Amino acid sequence: MSQELVRGSIFVDLEKYKYPDNENETLKKLQFKINKGEIIGVMGRTGSGKTSTLMLLNGLIPHFFEGDFKGSVIVNTMNTERYRVQTLARFIGLVMQDPETQIFGITVEKDVAFGPSNLNYSKDKIAKLVKKSLNAVGLRGFEKRITSELSGGEKQRLAVAGILAMEPEILILDEPTSELDPAGKIEIYKLLSEISQKENVTILISGHDSEEMLNFVDRIIVLDSGTIAWEGKPEHLFINVNLTEKFGIKPIETAEITSALSHKKILDKENVFLNNDKLIEYLKLNFKKSNEKYSEQEKLPLPVHTKTVIEVNNLSFGYRSGESALQNINLKFYKGEFVALIGKNGAGKTTFSKHLNGLLRPTYGQILINGRDIKDVSTSVLSREVGYVFQNPDHQIFSASVKEEIEYGLKNMNLPTDELNDRISKVLHFVGLKNYENRHPFTLGKGERQKLAVASILAMEPSILVIDEPTTGQDWDGTKRMMSMMNELHKKGHTIIAITHNLRLAVEYADRIIVFSDGKILLDGTPQEVFTQRKILESAFVVPPDSVLLGDELNKIGFDGSFITIENIINRLIEKLSNVNAN
Repeated sequence: MSQELVRGSIFVDLEKYKYPDNENETLKKLQFKINKGEIIGVMGRTGSGKTSTLMLLNGLIPHFFEGDFKGSVIVNTMNTERYRVQTLARFIGLVMQDPETQIFGITVEKDVAFGPSNLNYSKDKIAKLVKKSLNAVGLRGFEKRITSELSGGEKQRLAVAGILAMEPEILILDEPTSELDPAGKIEIYKLLSEISQKENVTILISGHDSEEMLNFVDRIIVLDSGTIAWEGKPEHLFINVNLTEKFGIKPIETAEITSALSHKKILDKENVFLNNDKLIEYLKLNFKKSNEKYSEQEKLPLPVHTKTVIEVNNLSFGYRSGESALQNINLKFYKGEFVALIGKNGAGKTTFSKHLNGLLRPTYGQILINGRDIKDVSTSVLSREVGYVFQNPDHQIFSASVKEEIEYGLKNMNLPTDELNDRISKVLHFVGLKNYENRHPFTLGKGERQKLAVASILAMEPSILVIDEPTTGQDWDGTKRMMSMMNELHKKGHTIIAITHNLRLAVEYADRIIVFSDGKILLDGTPQEVFTQRKILESAFVVPPDSVLLGDELNKIGFDGSFITIENIINRLIEKLSNVNAN
């Protein structure tokens, strides 16, 4: 691989890298070149080597993580093996996967000022950079906010702002949008595109955001087992649904739909599309609008519930800083429901859910669990009825092994040894961690730690499960497995309350959706009911999933139906287009 040393360029020629005490090589035969000003997406399954590859580029490997390193990494004309991380950090900014690991300031403005202060910039320059960076990531007005009171998504924006304020020539971001709402994700990608174009900054971004990768990056590198498995233009990757499935990458929804039609020989292979407009244009040209009406019986029935398991009356909550987080919330949850809580970052979803098992206590209002006022009930007692899984699994994992982590809650229940061991065995099998019981939790990947957090709660057999962002940091395979697990619990009669920014999952799995905005409830109904309220959704910065938007367009051209999920759309198109072709 030829090397033309240019500022802002990257050359990697790595024979191997193995972490200390690891038996297997994490990275091997890794070769790539990135030109100044390019935006590169790094994709692949969880555990494929994305984070390790990014840590090569600012010297964390091999300086901080020493291990067995053999090869050459030249970034911004500097061989990373010969320069200290502190020196490289002046030119190469890294936004890490967990934003909390790089937030140091008590307030938002102090945190953003931390980096440029260490570069010995003047006070005037630091103030200008803080203002510019906060404006860029949508945190204007948050300057005096306490960082510990920010939502997960707001912390992620703050981490990006902190790196931008250091004016790096190369910007490296490890899943920087995993905790952002859909609108927030698009904002970050637009910001990165603008920085690349205006300031000619080189950008590498890893993640599972297929739609954003398609629309904003110049090139994609797919990693598999620590080496490059595929490299090329994003449209060449996403047009091939079999290829994305092979690498555990979420397919583009329109490609998934048209690929299914192609598989049924209703569409030709060349008519697999990457956006809704192209599909609609094709259908307009090739299929006539008919007078056939969609049968009312095909619409999804409204769920019927009888027993109230959670009742929330006039709930309001404010933080010590005086920030109002929830205002006069009134809700009921019923036995056996699957409820999705959605809304932009900072809307109040997590704050609300933490009240349901006593992690937070209302400033005003009342909460009843199975008819009992929980005002004076301890969280340890409530957790037997309402299990809570944190957005970041590391916030609730503290034992030295997987088995001990699950044991901890069970021991507090004073169960007989036989029953305790039986519960551990069953729950490990259920979440797919049966062979991991002696592993230290922090040797597991984040997706596996998420499963462990779920397992530790399920072992106590709560009838209600509250899970905050169940698929954060998961690849597409992990996302499907996690949601399948949630669905299985739902079928067994558990009440599931899931906070999510993945609206595709919300419409596919939930029978009820509640929209939060600025600490209030804006909408509460079935997925069909909620996603017809476009003006209200827009005011809450909620962007409907592509399947819903495509359904709107299909109805306009005569494919009448109650379209809400990809499965709905595929089945209806197969039915309608098969009839057309038969005639």
